[in-house]
Amino acid sequence: MKELVVISGKGGTGKTSLVSAFAAKAENMVLCDADVDAADLFLVMDPAIVSENDFWSGCTAVINPDKCTQCDVCRDLCRFNAIDETYTVDSISCEGCGVCVYFCPEKAVDFPENNCGNWFISDTRFGPMVHARLGVAEENSGKLVSLVRQEAAKLAKSKGLDLILTDGPPGVGCPVIASIGNASAVVIVTEPSMSGKHDMERVGKLAAHFQVPAMVCINKYDLNLDISREIEAYAEKNGLIFLGNIPFDPTFTKAMVQGRTLFEYQPDSPAGPAVNDLWKKITEILQSTN
Repeated sequence: MKELVVISGKGGTGKTSLVSAFAAKAENMVLCDADVDAADLFLVMDPAIVSENDFWSGCTAVINPDKCTQCDVCRDLCRFNAIDETYTVDSISCEGCGVCVYFCPEKAVDFPENNCGNWFISDTRFGPMVHARLGVAEENSGKLVSLVRQEAAKLAKSKGLDLILTDGPPGVGCPVIASIGNASAVVIVTEPSMSGKHDMERVGKLAAHFQVPAMVCINKYDLNLDISREIEAYAEKNGLIFLGNIPFDPTFTKAMVQGRTLFEYQPDSPAGPAVNDLWKKITEILQSTN
């Protein structure tokens, strides 16, 4: 079983558009949306939810007034100043470190786990899909990413499917790190801009650090041919497999507005042959990986 994770270094490069197009071409596959902070693959996949599960992570202190003797131990030890003079915990300021729980002499501090969101197993027209929704202003998105990937792997194994196609989060932070560990390969989708090139370099170094084979493609490459050439040269110089270029094509946007993939909406669009060639190269590379 192989897992291909599509990442981008920055938002807005067309990562989800490509994942949905690849989904139309892939076979024996589980879709996984690991961009839990701003999941949007479901907008194209139109999933029918089969199961919904709570995501519990992190704890917030709550002081029981019936047990509290107002000895001030908790207030003295709390470095986040989350406990006021009435011995009430500010849930926003509380970082969940647990020091008040461990040192309260009266055991007056409860430490319940937080319900931070939900994760789902769904059916789509292309196969099963695992996705999630992190609660507003909640943390631990990296942990939720790991959970979603684990559930996708379990689902693929139980159904005897060969591939997990994962829509990863943008950037280089904790959610991205959680999305690429132990992946078979990553595809970095970039764009011909200075910020696109810079962030592609950063996420490429991240993949190299975790020893995950990385491939690069340039979306909307014809908007700035000079930077596109710089990106291709950088990839070849730094051990990144350069897959190819995708021309600017408004059909991507039109297709997503209709809730369809590029190949469902207009397979003969200007970008269609380029994306088809990319997928062929990717499948060949995946077959050659351990």
